[in-house]
Amino acid sequence: MSIKSKVYAAAATLTLVGGVGAVGAFAAGTANAATPSCGDSCVNIFTREYGTHTSPNFVVDSLRQGSNTGQPVILFRASSFDPAEDFSASFQGTTSDFYAAGMVSPAVALHYGCTVGPFVTCAAGVDDPAFEIEYSPYGVASGMCIGVGTVAAQGTKVALEPCGASSKTVWIADIADSPSTIRSAYVPLINGSDTNFSHPFVLTYPKNGYPTDTPRPQLTTTNLTGFTQNVHGVPGPELGTVDDNQLWGADIGVLR
Repeated sequence: MSIKSKVYAAAATLTLVGGVGAVGAFAAGTANAATPSCGDSCVNIFTREYGTHTSPNFVVDSLRQGSNTGQPVILFRASSFDPAEDFSASFQGTTSDFYAAGMVSPAVALHYGCTVGPFVTCAAGVDDPAFEIEYSPYGVASGMCIGVGTVAAQGTKVALEPCGASSKTVWIADIADSPSTIRSAYVPLINGSDTNFSHPFVLTYPKNGYPTDTPRPQLTTTNLTGFTQNVHGVPGPELGTVDDNQLWGADIGVLR
């Protein structure tokens, strides 16, 4: 069975939340950016820095509608006719599902999911949702997902990369570290290739950029600015210290 098939099989056991499975961890509402061709299968991802679930304003976009490996991923003004904003939740499950499929390391599974051996070990009793986000212009799957070209580090550029190939296109919804924001469906997103478990590398919008700037600022991975509580065995700053440019939400479907 292929890696993709294994992830599909694992995801099939999940209870769907809002129609997008694991993405339901940070999804709310039914509006906002995809073209009608992509429709309700699309997820429109935005940062709390510039928007809300009722008005996301700027959403994740493939620069100039490109679908090549390494194509920069940016934020662009939400629109119902821009196919560069069409993304779908392609493969979904839990962190342990992706570990079982060979797509994240045992260390990642140990910190954000579960590992199995002679014993089952789960991080703080939590098995965080995980998923890939596939570029799907006009609803057509491209085989390219949001990810990084190298192991995530401070300032690594986020771009389109082949889906299902490695941990670099896996994103983990860091629910345990953001209990104060998960209630309103905003979470940090840890890259699956993370190797820093005290301050993991998460999806980040550049602090010195704005979505209408030219050239368009590219999303990156940077160290999480803080934990909202002490979990995963790692002490962190006080409640509510995660910066808005590292908190992400998602809406489902077409702009109304």
